Amino acid sequence: MEAVRSRSESTHVDLVESMAGYGGERERATADRTRRVVMASAGVMQEQRAGRKRIRAITLAATLVVFFVVGPPVWWVADTLIEEEHLTSLLSELAVWGFFSVTALLGSALLAGWLRRKS
Repeated sequence: MEAVRSRSESTHVDLVESMAGYGGERERATADRTRRVVMASAGVMQEQRAGRKRIRAITLAATLVVFFVVGPPVWWVADTLIEEEHLTSLLSELAVWGFFSVTALLGSALLAGWLRRKS
């Protein structure tokens, strides 16, 4: 019973002191600490968002580069195959080999960049 009373009394004393303004310094210190923690967390969250936006922009740029570099040769090879029904000239055969080489190099570069970023 005594322990309950002393806890109750200490709670009342703390309440009276805080109402009188005696605990203001402690509360201010707690508020300052809390503010610093919240600001640090907000900064970390903002950096994470910026990182995600940066990764999204790089991915979009890489996709557009691959599309614009690989797209025209694909179109030309398809047009040549449809028009002539087979690759007859040396130029068209070299173009097909070049297309596959460039595509393989771009794919390798993208895969190497992804693996390097992942590790």
